[in-house]
Amino acid sequence: MSCCVSCCASLTCGLCSSVASGISKKSARLAYCGLFGLSLIVSWILREVAAPLLKKLPWINSSHTHSKEWFQVQAVLRVSMGNFLFFGILALIMIRVKDQNDRRDSWHHGGWIAKMVIWLLLVVLMFFIPNVVISVYGTLSKFGAGLFLLVQVVILLDFTHTWNDAWVEKDEQKWYIALLVISIVCYLAAFTFSGILFIWFDPSGHDCSLNIFFIVMTMILAFAFAVIALHPAVNGSLLPASVISVYCAYVCYTGLSSEPRTYACNGLHNKANAVSTSTLILGMLTTILSVLYSALRAGSSSTFLSPPSSPKLSAGKKPLLESEDVEEGKGKKEEGKKEEEARPVSYNYTFFHLIFALASMYSAMLLSGWTSSSESSELIDVGWTSVWVRICTEWVTAALYIWTLVAPLFFPDREFF
Repeated sequence: MSCCVSCCASLTCGLCSSVASGISKKSARLAYCGLFGLSLIVSWILREVAAPLLKKLPWINSSHTHSKEWFQVQAVLRVSMGNFLFFGILALIMIRVKDQNDRRDSWHHGGWIAKMVIWLLLVVLMFFIPNVVISVYGTLSKFGAGLFLLVQVVILLDFTHTWNDAWVEKDEQKWYIALLVISIVCYLAAFTFSGILFIWFDPSGHDCSLNIFFIVMTMILAFAFAVIALHPAVNGSLLPASVISVYCAYVCYTGLSSEPRTYACNGLHNKANAVSTSTLILGMLTTILSVLYSALRAGSSSTFLSPPSSPKLSAGKKPLLESEDVEEGKGKKEEGKKEEEARPVSYNYTFFHLIFALASMYSAMLLSGWTSSSESSELIDVGWTSVWVRICTEWVTAALYIWTLVAPLFFPDREFF
């Protein structure tokens, strides 16, 4: 038996070593995303199975009045806090990265065995932290999750404008036709989906004025996007307006589907388990994709969320070359050295890890129903807190998009997207 255990341990260590050694600079970002995905899986598993174990820990189960849902929230928050500390520490280490020759560059791309061990130790250590610390972290996570949603909205706006500009710059009729077709399809999808929401969340025989207000507001916003974007005084386009309209309709759906299952206007309450599972899977996929795209897009952009003094802004500058009046051999040698030293980083390390830290808070709120244990333990992201967070996210998205359209009218000397 001991030989089998020893063999398994040896194989596990060998596997971790081979995986860690196989992570190159090009795949480091995907490796961080994989580690974040692993933390989500661990949180999900512990949420389902760790409640009986946590009840046996006296420093956690200090009172015998806690419900099963409370222990599930504790498990999720503790894993999230370990993940947050891991990426937060990395963000602090990378905050002063200047170029690829900096020692911190090797810290970012290398040392994966040590990073995996540290991540595991942090997650395990969180289960020995007093409840009061976890409670404070749960409160702070609500603000961190809100900040992540805000960054996600900014990323979406940046993506839609970049997509539109890329096709317009081609200056060919087929690309203009493609823009028009996609815009029409997106608008049809947004209004059709909004109509379906009336069927699902406005059942006959009940006063569902709040749900009606949410859905009608979504349709009004979609119409307003098109009107403002196509106004002659606004330098807008229909594609970003249509994409934002679809996103707002989706966010409205997630908000309405998060209503308590006992709420009469929630027409999906008879399919609680199916809805909760689909919401969880879709939410997890959306979170992972949002984190990956946010880190790659915002981290690699030369202008997005980058300070004016960022070394990335000088990526296009060339060192003085052979036109200088210097000795040929010495000049080329010094020239190569300067070029190597001045070579900028490919993305913002600090913001890259900060995105993952905030996403750890957001995933904790997603799995814990925004730390609300009043709903059934079988449901994910359900409760009035979740509803209002989603709806407010939709309205903030609409406000930011409209601002990107009208801001150039108020500040003509500044560039917006």
